Amino acid sequence: MSHSTSRTAALCGGLLLAVLTGCGTAPADKGASDAPTEAAAPPARAKRVTPPAPPGLPGMPPVLDAGNVYAADAPGKLSPVVKDFPSRVYVPNTNSDTVSVIDPATYKVIETIPVGRQPQHVVPSWDLKTLWVNNDVGDSLTAIDPATGKAGKTVGVSDPYNLYFTPNGTYAIVMASMDRELVFRDAHTMKTAKAVPVSCAGVNHADFSADGRYFIVSCEFSGELLKVDTAKMEVVGQQKLPFKGAMPQDVKLSPDGSTFYIADMMANGMWVLDGKKFTTPELLPTGKGTHGLYVSRDAKEMYISNRGEGSVSVFDFAQKRLAKKWHLPNGGSPDMGGVSADGKVLWLSGRYDAEVYAIDTATGKQLARIPVGSGPHGLAVYPQPGRYSLGHTGVFR
Repeated sequence: MSHSTSRTAALCGGLLLAVLTGCGTAPADKGASDAPTEAAAPPARAKRVTPPAPPGLPGMPPVLDAGNVYAADAPGKLSPVVKDFPSRVYVPNTNSDTVSVIDPATYKVIETIPVGRQPQHVVPSWDLKTLWVNNDVGDSLTAIDPATGKAGKTVGVSDPYNLYFTPNGTYAIVMASMDRELVFRDAHTMKTAKAVPVSCAGVNHADFSADGRYFIVSCEFSGELLKVDTAKMEVVGQQKLPFKGAMPQDVKLSPDGSTFYIADMMANGMWVLDGKKFTTPELLPTGKGTHGLYVSRDAKEMYISNRGEGSVSVFDFAQKRLAKKWHLPNGGSPDMGGVSADGKVLWLSGRYDAEVYAIDTATGKQLARIPVGSGPHGLAVYPQPGRYSLGHTGVFR
């Protein structure tokens, strides 16, 4: 050992002795105890908690369950705003320019409301207080008071094929299909805030990401999808579906928020899309004329209307596959609709048969076939559970 090496060893030994002596004889601080001090506490690992969900769109009600965006939609979870509304099914008849009102307890039409030209959908407002009838060719929205079932004011709005609301309730978004625009309007007055031109044809249906920061839009006539930044009100992505003659329709987010499903009536199935990455989706065949998508009250299944073959396919979210298929007796043209507040009945319009179907969600049995006006389309079952509405025939969170 060299002189420098032995000197270093001696110094290290001395320092170690000094440290040990100091630790054993240093006087205790006033008020100290035998418990470990904060500095000597174990790493924060012992207190680790699950990180919070990423912040959502500013002003959006917080997500109740990161694993189920439909947690507020379970049976019995009626908002105080709607709990006293009479249970009704509102059916827009595109060719008759009317809305048929059905009492679900009797399966009877109890009233027919005249509205504007070519009503396409009946849409619950974000605050749940109003039902808006989308008079597409009539360039107007007619308000229905769900507390009374009576029509109120009519507001002039260009080309309202369909209607959605931003998750924070700030804007209504008009799907102006023929105008080729997404029009952001004040959610209450319907005054235009921003019109966003689109290069695709036939914007019609949409759904929002779990955090509300973007939404996916289907373009029916050009077979395309759009991704739109909600806060910026800008198209940030666009893609052509990989199927010749594709005609995408309804859009729905999976309960865990990871996947968007897009019905396609010409591809006879639904597209499975990673919305965050917005990569090319895969097609899952479901049936001829795939059209509407409706999540069950327990968020375990999704009902898929196949308009071209008179059937409903049932998709299992956990297994990511079709679990069963129900065929309407004597066929039919099941289109758009919704699920009853208790989750026991699926209501669908018969687009080409001037009728509405009530289907038992436990067995798939047809409970009723109700005559309505000509060309029934986007019917709304109301009231339904949920804290707020994102639009269409009733997409609640």
